[in-house]
Formats: sequence, structure tokens, C-alpha cells
Amino acid sequence: MTRSTLLEEIYEQPAALRRLIDAEMEPMTRLAQALHARDFRYVVIAARGTSDNAARYAQYLIGATLGMPVALATPSLHTRYGVHLRFDGALVIGISQSGASPDICAVVSDARRSGAPTIAITNHPESPLAQAAEFVVPIHAGIERSIAATKTYTAQLAALAMLTLSLANDTAGLAALATIPDAMEATLALDERMREIAGEMAGATAAITIGRGYHYATAWEIALKLKELTRVVAEPYSAADFQHGPIALVHEGIPIVLIATQGAVADDLAALALRLRNLGAHLTAISDVSVILETADRPASLPVSVEERFAPMTAVIAGQLLAFHLTHARGLDPDRPHGLRKVTETR
Repeated sequence: MTRSTLLEEIYEQPAALRRLIDAEMEPMTRLAQALHARDFRYVVIAARGTSDNAARYAQYLIGATLGMPVALATPSLHTRYGVHLRFDGALVIGISQSGASPDICAVVSDARRSGAPTIAITNHPESPLAQAAEFVVPIHAGIERSIAATKTYTAQLAALAMLTLSLANDTAGLAALATIPDAMEATLALDERMREIAGEMAGATAAITIGRGYHYATAWEIALKLKELTRVVAEPYSAADFQHGPIALVHEGIPIVLIATQGAVADDLAALALRLRNLGAHLTAISDVSVILETADRPASLPVSVEERFAPMTAVIAGQLLAFHLTHARGLDPDRPHGLRKVTETR
């Protein structure tokens, strides 16, 4: 296999998270103290693409940890419809790898003008988004050369976790987060297993990814990687939503990727896994739950179990590896995905 920038950056993720944690732990404590002095009762996040999936993770993490609802922004209201939204009581966060998209900057600028505290989470601390926000959290991922984002995604998850745990003064959680780079390193051992599964999926033209809870974001992110790299029409679903109609899509041989780790929804996902196999699906399970792995005909056993709230940082690596190898299996170039460029600026 020829050298790939994408694969190199998948493997750089543990080191990237270590850099972020080492560099931002103390600044995050100061940021949390500054935010405690402000009156906010809910969170609005503006993002696009992969960063939008990080925002979906934040909906669960912030909701479960701080008891605050998290809404995803509608940037077009700001840029195309000329609406001036009210942000009373909101903390507004813009998430963007490049920090260059005008619509994300517009949400943050409008919120800041309205008096709301604003944060930019970005890999480019001198970017327009960083200049628009009151506070900046650099994610320290290093230069990301691959068009498909990998290390910036997991760094965004970690930055959101650091922010949330710091606001909650959860020192035990922050200590646990510091162990996640080691768990990510262990997960890279699934490389060969995901290559095998990709070979079995090479002829697929459509696929379904399913998660629930914290892994709702993981299902979306893996589906995005499959679409942008392999040109497989991959649709992401919440396990709950999937059973409210889309399960009718399941037919003999359809590939389904289920992301299911230990935690509050594991029993629900185990029951769904059995139902999917009985319907004839080819089921790939990215999991550390034995009954789910035993049900799947394509099990991908995560080598390390971590707390449910941190599992999206490890489980997604298996999905990234699957997308990388499936790209090769389908005769495509993972470093030159069709129709994409590194920075996308939408308005």
C-alpha cells in the first residue's frame, strides 16, 4: 500500500490529544472561572461538517454533565435571512478546524454583539473565527494536510470535554480524560481488522451507521467519512430513530455499522443488533460489549474500554480506519476525495 497522508494523520491522533491536554489544561481552568462569572443557562454551537458532529457529542456531554440544553445553530438565518437572533442566557461556541467559514463566524459575531459569552474552538487561533470570539481554545492538532478531517475531529471532542469538565470542576473526569490518548493508541491495533472488514464491504453502494447517546455523533462522523472518501451512500441514525421507520431499509446483505460501547444504552443496542442480524444485515460492530460482538458477523472488538463519555474519541478511530481501507478496496485515493477541498467556506 502506498503512503497515505490520511493514514498518517489517523495515527497522529494520540499525540495530538496529548499536546492539547498538556497545553490547554491550565488555560481551560481560567476560562471556566471566567465563564462562571457570566450568566448562561444553555449553549448554542455553530459548526459545519465534521465539526457539526463534534457539536452532537457536546449535546450529550454538556447536557449530562452540566444539565444544560445544547442547540445547534442555524447559520443561514444570520447570513442569508438577515435575522438578528436573541442570545440572552446563551453561551455560544463556534467550532471549525480552519476557523474560516463566514457563516460560522457570523453566528459568533452576532452572539458577541448581543452580549453573550463566545468561544472559538479551532486549529487556527489567528483565524477569522478566533478573532470573532471573546475566548479562543486552540486544539493543537498540528497541520492537517489530509482533506478528510481525523485528528482535528478527535481534538475537538477532547477540547469540548476539557471545557465541560472544567466548568463542572470535575477533577476526576479530567484525570480520566488524560488517559484517553493511551486508549486511542491501543485502538490503532484494529487497523488490520478494519482492512479485512473493508474488503468484505468493497462492493457496497450503500450503508447504514447506527449509534445512540454519545455515539450518535460517532455514527454521523463515520457516515461522513464513508461518504466523502469511499462514495458509499452512508446514512447515520440514532438507534431509537432507526426503529421508527428507517429499519424498513434493512434487507439481506445490507452493511450496517453499529457503534456500541459499555454504558447506559448498551442493552438497547444489544437488542437492536440481534434484530438486525435476524433481518439479514451484514453487521459490523465496533464495540467492547461481548454480546454485541458475538451477534455481529463482522465484529471489531475495541481493545480498551473507557468511560462512556470518552468512548467517541476511541471508537471513531475504528471507523476512520474502515473508511480508509474501504477507499483503497474500491480503487479510490483517500488523499484526493472527489469534489472536495481542504477548506470549505459557506455563507
